[in-house]
Amino acid sequence: MGNQLLAGKKGIIFGALDQNSIAWKVAERCHEEGAEFILTNAPIALRMGVINELAEKCNADVVPCDVTLNEDMASLIDAAIAKFGKVDFILHSVGMSLNIRKKKAYTDLNYDFMHKTLDISAMSLHRLLQTCYEKDAINEWGSVVSLTYIAAQRVFPDYGEMAESKALLESITRSFGYHYGVKRKVRVNSISQSPTMTTAGSGVGGFDSFIDYANKMSPLGNADANACADYCVTMFSDLTRMVTMQNLFHDGGFSYTGVSKEVMDKFGTNA
Repeated sequence: MGNQLLAGKKGIIFGALDQNSIAWKVAERCHEEGAEFILTNAPIALRMGVINELAEKCNADVVPCDVTLNEDMASLIDAAIAKFGKVDFILHSVGMSLNIRKKKAYTDLNYDFMHKTLDISAMSLHRLLQTCYEKDAINEWGSVVSLTYIAAQRVFPDYGEMAESKALLESITRSFGYHYGVKRKVRVNSISQSPTMTTAGSGVGGFDSFIDYANKMSPLGNADANACADYCVTMFSDLTRMVTMQNLFHDGGFSYTGVSKEVMDKFGTNA
């Protein structure tokens, strides 16, 4: 049983595909904390996933949305307005790379694929925010959170073009966060999460080994999906009303650790 931090709040949650999705965990936690929300994902993802189980558990409507289509985004926001009037929070948990799926090296990208990656993984946040802005769909002091990764700032060779997507996502967070804050006091932030074993993350080469490395590098260890859901709840709540335009690292300290003793010990010493 939660503490009802989100009692009376209404929202939209993008990206819940299955029980491994961070968005799935966020939905469960938001429900526990008293929120009502709409669940959304791409039509093909809804056919492949088990989102209706989550919808039944959380008493939520499911509205399909291809985030690359202006008309789909508009229909989704119209559905939210029809149901709730305005919303108080939105989770943008959206990301996909065709180049990674096709195992294309970063030095041999298909640019048509890359354009699609940027559209789905980053431009979709701008499309979402612009649609909400134009329709005045978010209440004052509302909160929009997107999920990102530290590859936006540092090189992780197998993360490929998703690094550029996350960098663009974080830039949109800052830029639209300014405009939406001035106009409607709406907060826009990104959470830079530890590597997390999700359906999307598992497509990145060497992901299992990297999760182990990050865990050894982080003083607190990796933040798992449940911990990320808790953090999202705090960002949706009134306890973080003055936080906006930030990229918030939620990674057990990985982002500020140069090297850990545990990692160094694996190299051994030559006395």
